[in-house]
Amino acid sequence: MAATTPRITAVDTYDIRFPTSRELDGSDAMNPDPDYSAAYLVLRTDADDGLEGHGFAFTIGRGNDVQVAAIDALRPHVIGRPVDALCADPGTLNRDLIGDSQLRWLGPEKGVMHMAIGAVVNAVWDLAAKRARKPLWQFLAEADPAWLVAQVDFRYIADALTPEQAFALLREGRVGAGRRAAHLRARGYPGYTTSPGWLGYGDEKLTRLARQAVADGFTQIKLKVGADLDDDLRRMRAARAAVGPDIRIAVDANQRWNVDEAITWTRALTPYDPYWIEEPTSPDDVLGHAAIRSAVAPVRVATGEHVQNRIVFKQLLQAGAIDVLQIDAARVGGVNENLAILLLAAHFGVPVCPHAGGVGLCELVQHLSMFDYVALTGTTENRVIEYVDHLHEHFLDPVTVRDGHYAAPATPGFSAAMRPESIAKYRYPDGSYWANATAAPDPHTKGAAA
Repeated sequence: MAATTPRITAVDTYDIRFPTSRELDGSDAMNPDPDYSAAYLVLRTDADDGLEGHGFAFTIGRGNDVQVAAIDALRPHVIGRPVDALCADPGTLNRDLIGDSQLRWLGPEKGVMHMAIGAVVNAVWDLAAKRARKPLWQFLAEADPAWLVAQVDFRYIADALTPEQAFALLREGRVGAGRRAAHLRARGYPGYTTSPGWLGYGDEKLTRLARQAVADGFTQIKLKVGADLDDDLRRMRAARAAVGPDIRIAVDANQRWNVDEAITWTRALTPYDPYWIEEPTSPDDVLGHAAIRSAVAPVRVATGEHVQNRIVFKQLLQAGAIDVLQIDAARVGGVNENLAILLLAAHFGVPVCPHAGGVGLCELVQHLSMFDYVALTGTTENRVIEYVDHLHEHFLDPVTVRDGHYAAPATPGFSAAMRPESIAKYRYPDGSYWANATAAPDPHTKGAAA
């Protein structure tokens, strides 16, 4: 009797929410009370190896159920797919999910639906890397350049980057890749920390955490700004006094300003030598970012965590609107689209410094930066991965940071799998934490922990 072909048998979804608003972790000028959350999924198969694919979209509380529903809507495209074929070519599923015309109408290629596609696609890459017995960064770095090019959707970006140019970048990037992989394993990838800089923290906590960051080996920290200029000036003064003149301090406005406000505010902060101004205005405003960059130089302009797809990134690069490109592992359409964005950034010579923090974003995005270093750009100069020290304990393969550097993951996969006990405790609304939080405010009211 012929052996059956292993297939995807289930896409299980979970609404996972952590009550981070209670300590103001993650607070900024635009998002004062986030509850870091994950619309989480597990791909299950009937293969004998028992391996699963894990993925998620990051949200900040209310609406996480909407994100889960969007992932659920993709289930018919996934159930029944042959596992071998899916892992051999994740791009086929990526194209099918983006190409569903009725669901595409809800974007196209942006917003809740696109984030859901990214979560499912990332889960496939997690499964593929596990089956190859490699961490994702290594799986990508050792992949054939022509195969990687085939994973990229060049529609809408071929005027800026052709498949032939992408192949040339990847072929050149393979030169010396083995040496760089060995260096990565020995030293890790440089990071920076946002932990001191949440807007809800007082000056004493800011100062203490900033000094601790330097002691921990970080050469860059980040502060949230944008609510009150006098407060920002005071906090920047305190941070600079805490870390000295040689540590970089980036600042992040989280889209708070109009273009003229961004210019005025950033210039006011320049006595304290901000390294970059992040998300100074709407992530959709390409020309606004270009105007800000021109006006605030030599302060760099950075954005990307809310940039919705490769097309907007293309325009930011074409317009010379940013100095630093910030990919997000869970905002766009998964690994496939992030490959496109990394290739665009390499083509334009703009450094990539990913957005992280959140729920599991550090765990995911480290793989993309490490691939970029080993097998694409070959450098970490002016490149750092954001690090925030919370919620890592909920993952089976949490990030490890030593002397301000991300250690290269060695466990096969995308580092996306959550601990079953964390899922059981923080699943909303029936996990043990939420079921027992009877004294908490109404979770559907603004400012509540949900």
